[in-house]
Amino acid sequence: MALTSEQRVTKSHIAIMRSKEFCMFAGVLSVGKVIFTDDIPTACTNGRDVMYNPNFIKTLDDRELNFVVLHEALHKVYQHMHLWKKLWKQSPMLTNMAADYVVNYSIHEADEQGVITKRPDSALFDLKYKGMTTKQVFELLKKDFEDNRGEGKDGHDSHDWEGAEALSDEEVKETAKQIDQALRQGEIIRGKMQGNKNRSVNELLEPKVNWREQLRDFVNATCKNKDKTSWKRPHKRFIGHDIYMPSMVGESIGQIVVGIDTSGSIGQQELNEFLTEVVAICDDVSPSSIELLYWDTHVAGHETYNQGDYKGLFESTKPAGGGGTHVGCVNQYIKDKRIQPEAIIILTDGYVENDFGGNWEYPTLWAITTRHITSPHGKTIHIDN
Repeated sequence: MALTSEQRVTKSHIAIMRSKEFCMFAGVLSVGKVIFTDDIPTACTNGRDVMYNPNFIKTLDDRELNFVVLHEALHKVYQHMHLWKKLWKQSPMLTNMAADYVVNYSIHEADEQGVITKRPDSALFDLKYKGMTTKQVFELLKKDFEDNRGEGKDGHDSHDWEGAEALSDEEVKETAKQIDQALRQGEIIRGKMQGNKNRSVNELLEPKVNWREQLRDFVNATCKNKDKTSWKRPHKRFIGHDIYMPSMVGESIGQIVVGIDTSGSIGQQELNEFLTEVVAICDDVSPSSIELLYWDTHVAGHETYNQGDYKGLFESTKPAGGGGTHVGCVNQYIKDKRIQPEAIIILTDGYVENDFGGNWEYPTLWAITTRHITSPHGKTIHIDN
């Protein structure tokens, strides 16, 4: 008797769990619901639940079905449906294509010999996207289309972006937590089975360094004149917790330039968290001013906040920009305006020109939201995106 579509998907899950190529994803397969419906043409995920069309499953052999199951699981692992909503709103087609190229290459990389999987003919795949992020592939596809060299492709599955948007923030956070735990358990299983290591999973499981502490250390290190402590003025950040600590005193330091990438890659949540921390730090070290620059291909906004005014920044700031990305404009602007900052802090996704704007004359900290990108100048910290 032929197996039903539900039985075949269960069989595929078991095959994946037992394979040395993909056993690390065993736990991810159990995150969310598996739904069978005729309402979709093939298969899709909202980042938590996975849906399959039973008629589509009938067209696949066992190895092709393993590929499709892994494809949906990796969309969940990479949190594509939540991290790239902005790209989807720019171009649903290009975002779908970019995410599929990334996922399909990852499957190919883990199973080049096709032991467990077989890529369906309709699946998007190109070796030139090796090691790229969804944003990088998106930008290349976008350029191809702008140059009239691109061709729209549907791929073998659809993407439930609307379903992803319907999930609450709490549901998204809980799903991310479950997937992270599943991957860590999967690494234990992989070790016991002597399974193959997965480069992308290893990067996802790297310990996260506290970027706030790194940011604070950088700013404090530039404040050479703040080298004395005094018990006469309690430290503001501790006194609210009934802890009496001395604050730093000395001559006031100069300006701090904060450059915010407004090309569309920095979300409001990241921006709020980042500015909150910058304001708290500046409240401690008391620079003469915060020079807040919003930039894309040029400095689109320049706001100045003086000592004592930092906390009003959130009510008055007006982010400007939204075009391309060219961080060299910040470097040139500082020179043109003859700003002589004590330190420069740049918040960006890191997709800038290769030389990161040339040589920077003043101590520069790069707060980058893309984990694998590092600036060749100054110090780089990675902001959780």
